[in-house]
Amino acid sequence: MSVGGKVAVITGGARGVGAATAQLLVDKGARVAIIDLEESQVVFDRGSASVLSLKGDVTDANDMAVAVEKVLDHFGRIDIVIANAGVAARGSTVRASSTQVNDRLWDINVGGVFTTVRACLPSVIANRGHVVLLSSVFAFLNGAGTLPYAMSKAAVEQLGRGLRVELASHGVTVTTVYFSLVDTEMIRRSVDSDPTAQKLLGTLPRPFRKRITPAEAASAIVGGVERRKARVFRPRRWAGVSALRGVVGMVLDALQASDATTQAMLRELDRRDGEGRLTS
Repeated sequence: MSVGGKVAVITGGARGVGAATAQLLVDKGARVAIIDLEESQVVFDRGSASVLSLKGDVTDANDMAVAVEKVLDHFGRIDIVIANAGVAARGSTVRASSTQVNDRLWDINVGGVFTTVRACLPSVIANRGHVVLLSSVFAFLNGAGTLPYAMSKAAVEQLGRGLRVELASHGVTVTTVYFSLVDTEMIRRSVDSDPTAQKLLGTLPRPFRKRITPAEAASAIVGGVERRKARVFRPRRWAGVSALRGVVGMVLDALQASDATTQAMLRELDRRDGEGRLTS
């Protein structure tokens, strides 16, 4: 699928992975509509004929319907939807978590993805287009210490699997993207500023702690669209872990349950007592 001349909708496209993906698509000749909660954060020139910047809340179905209508009025079609908007939360255990923070995370990471895709589907189907969903390696890794986030990404994975089947007869393809750590402001706020989270991640083997840049993430996403790939992993080694998740998962679960460092860090998170906050 050549992206040249196509119209792509990207949520959360004002910065980070979304902005890098939008820039790459424009560089390849696509027209891009960026929908973000804070329109003032959009980094593209408003005068560009290839970019439409809109303010919209992915958790609000009416907001998204209005935004999609504006995209159709401006560009006349939607070929690609990239449900990128998402948040993370400060590490905590279930016992120490904040119900309010968890509910909002779920609304954005799951409800927002669902609402975004549903709003764009009529035009995407009409153009036999493509859907991109951003999951995470935490869809299949043990999410202890960040369970609401991990659960939300597992839900996105399931949405991708289901949509791939539901939309097959319409000629629409779906890519589910699995990144580990991308060097974005969200990761710097939720991980780098939290010594306990850093120590917990440090229990993973070093090769799996490698970060990628937003530009590398964007290249993976756009490459997945161009090849209509079902799944994209970065770093690529995570593909093997996913393929063997039934075995690898059980081994890693057992190791984490018995690892003294992991358990010590989880005890620290237990003491946070509802002080979690969202980062985007």
